[in-house]
Amino acid sequence: MNQQLNELLLQSLETELGGVQIYQTALDCVVNKDLQEEWEKYLDQTTRHVEVMRELFEKLGLDTERETPSRKVVRHIGESLVKAMQMAQKAGDPKAAEIVACECVSLAETKDHGNWELLAQCAEKLKGKEADALKEACEEAEDQEDEHLYHSKGWCRELWIASLGMPAVLPPPEEKKDVKTAIGAARAQQSRKGMLKK
Repeated sequence: MNQQLNELLLQSLETELGGVQIYQTALDCVVNKDLQEEWEKYLDQTTRHVEVMRELFEKLGLDTERETPSRKVVRHIGESLVKAMQMAQKAGDPKAAEIVACECVSLAETKDHGNWELLAQCAEKLKGKEADALKEACEEAEDQEDEHLYHSKGWCRELWIASLGMPAVLPPPEEKKDVKTAIGAARAQQSRKGMLKK
């Protein structure tokens, strides 16, 4: 396996490890009960994704503790997102802290989603045991990662809209329509006007 794929795998593991901390902190900031349920589910799934990555590393004979400069950067970004949520929480406005948490989750899920997309592409190009191991990991995580990203962006948008004093769709259309693709997310966003009229 080439060095750059190893790097992607290390970053992917670090992203999932950071994701657990991000969801734990986001749950400390949550106000909306539906969002709380969503994030509790995503925390459980992200915790499982850490296990999936560790199992993948074992199958590929890789060291889960190996440090690289890029892995340290990914860790730093995750820690920074946790600190940003803690800062928002300390400011004393729970709804503002919830929006910051949503933004932090969306940023983290953008990286996480990108990692899994790249791993899926690698799985298509590889052969043998490596390909099988990668495909198996991707099959378990990729649909969940799609949901995490698109639903988180929808929550972020709708909470912002509500904070601006405009009518919001909560839970967001992405969640109501169980969106798992970029096209589905775009359609869900377009459908929000019709949902507001109901």
